[in-house]
Amino acid sequence: MSTELTDAELAHAIATEAGDLLLRIQADCAGGARGDREANSLILDRLRTARPYDMILSEESADDLSRLEQRRIWIVDPLDGTREFAERRDDWAVHIALAVDGAATAGAVALPRLGVTLASDRPPPLAPAQHPPRMLVSRTRASRLCAEVGESIGAVHVGMGSAGAKAMAVVRGEAEIYLHSGGQHQWDNCAPVAVALAAGLHASRIDGSPIVYNQASTSLPDLLICRPEWAAPVLAAVAACEAAR
Repeated sequence: MSTELTDAELAHAIATEAGDLLLRIQADCAGGARGDREANSLILDRLRTARPYDMILSEESADDLSRLEQRRIWIVDPLDGTREFAERRDDWAVHIALAVDGAATAGAVALPRLGVTLASDRPPPLAPAQHPPRMLVSRTRASRLCAEVGESIGAVHVGMGSAGAKAMAVVRGEAEIYLHSGGQHQWDNCAPVAVALAAGLHASRIDGSPIVYNQASTSLPDLLICRPEWAAPVLAAVAACEAAR
């Protein structure tokens, strides 16, 4: 893996290679545990070779918090959507992202079953929005808040698997809003946020505050990624629904 690649190019190359590996594992009828393990090993090897002085936070590796002393940290999820992977669905992903001083600055999300990798240096142009808006929610555990917000703004709910698949559906013009309030970790959304921001989308916590990475706790419980024109209405609806409880 060339050290001459930009950070976004490196993320794209590694996400794509890991996705190809996962497709081979899936073709062998192997489960998500093997996929997580082998994809993680590949990703760590490629990053350590190309960026030996950067730190790495991975869902599948131990975290000794030494990363907190560094400005540059790669945040990765080798297989986002293990359930979908095991079910041979399309909505699972590989996340590779770089956070610098807490901000998602570069990243890539591979959607291997679709043959697509989207990166922060090559996002597609935003497609025309549809009305009523399509709002992506968890297909297995959509929260009450998401249901209430969707009803408030007149959105059509669309269930989908991994966080990366949902975020990239907004980037690709397949939906207008991705709202999540059921609990996530930094590796679940750092790469999706990097790509979404590069594509001109809004990305924040559901109270409107910025998302800050490389914190001691890996937990990032909520997320909003949406077209810019829907940010204010969704954030207002979230605040109203929470105030009504």
